[in-house]
Amino acid sequence: MLLIPAIDLKDGHCVRLKQGDMDQATVFSDDPGQMARHWLEQGARRLHLVDLNGAFAGKPKNEAAVKAIIKAVREYAVEHDIEEIPVQLGGGIRDLDTIERYLDSGLSYIIIGTAAVKNPGFLHDACSAFPGQIIVGLDAKDGKVATDGWSKLSGHEVIDLAQKFEGYGCQSIIYTDIGRDGMMGGVNIEATVKLAQSVTIPVIASGGVHDIKDVEALCAVQGEGIEGVICGRSIYEGSLDLLTAQDRADALTEELGPQSVDAADNTDTEQS
Repeated sequence: MLLIPAIDLKDGHCVRLKQGDMDQATVFSDDPGQMARHWLEQGARRLHLVDLNGAFAGKPKNEAAVKAIIKAVREYAVEHDIEEIPVQLGGGIRDLDTIERYLDSGLSYIIIGTAAVKNPGFLHDACSAFPGQIIVGLDAKDGKVATDGWSKLSGHEVIDLAQKFEGYGCQSIIYTDIGRDGMMGGVNIEATVKLAQSVTIPVIASGGVHDIKDVEALCAVQGEGIEGVICGRSIYEGSLDLLTAQDRADALTEELGPQSVDAADNTDTEQS
């Protein structure tokens, strides 16, 4: 189970939002590169970046901050003689030229959300042009997919779109429960498992992580196809220590092994 620190970018700053509301932003750092380095020092194995301004504008707005993070990741790798960790980015990416520019700059994965829903043909082209590097972001509320920085709800069901996009060749799916994002009320395990069971590509959970119990609950269902979880407010405010939590996740993954699927089945049975 991979714990992935989120770095949400707004006006060049690292922030966290509550339920995707741009007016409810808490600034955690004015230095994106230093924030990336902090998570690297805490053992991060992947970073998740979101261009919040770009998500609303429909075009990149925080490229300077993204480049600063990539530079920090590269420098850290050189200093410690290790491989660079993957960095993924979403928010305002609407054309192939932007994807190519970002990948050439050093990003490992591009996340397509709104554009995937509104223009499936673009997603299909992106998956074909950049195989293995396109992740779909499905953000939902009550099972319905949201677009435009979560400001609009579509009529599409999450699972229907996930199955459709899987056929395009997407590398994985990031599933965010909007109602839980930034609220630290716990991950929507049931909905995440349901989605993961409906596709064969990995699913990354997002939204609601609060403490080590959430990590343990996700590890118990890892065998269902849940690859990791994106952590935001919890690691910024201290209710979850990234290094300790990743160590715990590693230990549980090794301990549970194939039995994690059985654990998930038992959990679902008890809850029902």
